[in-house]
Amino acid sequence: MTNSKPWDARIAYRLIYPLRNSALTPNHFTVFRLLVGVLAFIGLAQGGYFWSNIGAVCFALSNFLDHTDGEFARLTGKMTRFGHYFDLASDAAVNILLFLGIGIGLMHGKLGVYALPMGAAAGIAVAAIFHMRIFIEQNIGKEQARQPHYGGMEVEDVLYLLPLVAIFDQLTPFLILASFGAPLFSLWVLKEYLDLKKKLSA
Repeated sequence: MTNSKPWDARIAYRLIYPLRNSALTPNHFTVFRLLVGVLAFIGLAQGGYFWSNIGAVCFALSNFLDHTDGEFARLTGKMTRFGHYFDLASDAAVNILLFLGIGIGLMHGKLGVYALPMGAAAGIAVAAIFHMRIFIEQNIGKEQARQPHYGGMEVEDVLYLLPLVAIFDQLTPFLILASFGAPLFSLWVLKEYLDLKKKLSA
């Protein structure tokens, strides 16, 4: 484990280390992460202050658990092609469900019926970003394609703040920002994606 790893990955490593000789596989951790992500979707989709907070906490937990399967695979040598793509698909699914859940839950608020397409827009943008990042990582390597990071924190770690957003009842502005921010960020990744494809075909 190197110091270049983000803090949540380092903590995940410490937590799963005692399980290294168990019958568990990385896919077990991925399934657990996915289930917690589905619970986050259910909670957020219920709407209301209580369930939104439950959903937000579940999402933050799911986001953390995302590191356990990869760390366990490297620790035990149980790395498989299926497990890698299962992990990537779970990542995309959980993040898409996050925005759809928020959109559904806010349909009875100030945004009304517009909340759902806004959530869908953010979710679709996230799915596109995941697809393009997979292509980029496969062709230039994961470390080279890594998102900007500093002091053990990555850009995606901002999602750990979702429980605070829910506690302060700010999911509406969060969704508004995401519905514009995620598509804009996907355009930046698209440029990187197209530049790489052009370079590979040259």
